[in-house]
Amino acid sequence: MNVIYTTYNIHHNSINVYTYAGYFFRIYRNKAEEGLKNTPCSECALNALAIDELLEYARLYLEGNMQMWVDAEDSLEFL
Repeated sequence: MNVIYTTYNIHHNSINVYTYAGYFFRIYRNKAEEGLKNTPCSECALNALAIDELLEYARLYLEGNMQMWVDAEDSLEFL
């Protein structure tokens, strides 16, 4: 899938992803982050990622690596 661009939808708290094939899909943050084990620090980092680095957030979610990213953020908290 080739992504053209992503936008943050404040009304739905979601990431809208648009592709070259003309498809549009929405990643709801509440559902995407539902099962994550995180701390206040990593939650803040997730918020920043979802607003500032939309494509990276979408990539992490679609590849199933979001928990691994959160764990890495939490490990940085103790350095």
